[in-house]
Amino acid sequence: MNQRTKYIIAYTFAAAAIIGFLAWAASTENSSGNSTSSVYSASALEAPDNFYDFSTIAMQDGNVSHMYEVKNEGNEPVRIEEIYTSCMCTTASIIGADGTRRGRFGMKGHGLSGAANYEVMPGKSVIIEAVFDPAAHGPSGVGLARRSIYLETNSQTQPKVELRFQALVTR
Repeated sequence: MNQRTKYIIAYTFAAAAIIGFLAWAASTENSSGNSTSSVYSASALEAPDNFYDFSTIAMQDGNVSHMYEVKNEGNEPVRIEEIYTSCMCTTASIIGADGTRRGRFGMKGHGLSGAANYEVMPGKSVIIEAVFDPAAHGPSGVGLARRSIYLETNSQTQPKVELRFQALVTR
């Protein structure tokens, strides 16, 4: 075996060792509990009143909102990892038990972050406020509008909660 072949083999083993070390380091970081998606909860969030009908609303009257109560009935904390809406005309916020407001979450891909990372403790509730802008679609946006707010959680039994509403939009 000549000298050049020995160098190629040595560099190949060194590169493989470095790649292996980096892969190991990345897997250790993800399994250390820092990644919320790898830690699951046996509890689930419940929203008994998950639908609201605004009835008829006029564009010129401006935004309307509704508060949904979401409760953790289980024995373990549940983390709301992400919140997003079905349309850009709708935003959502979390209102904690102490009245603090968190986020202005909207439709994916429309500039608002969906990362919530909000923990609901066992037996506790949180309020999700949905805000609907009936004028967001312009003059042609009249008629029945059905929208949803999605909560993605770390629950094993119910990882996604959907809160819905509808409104008959008039000019």
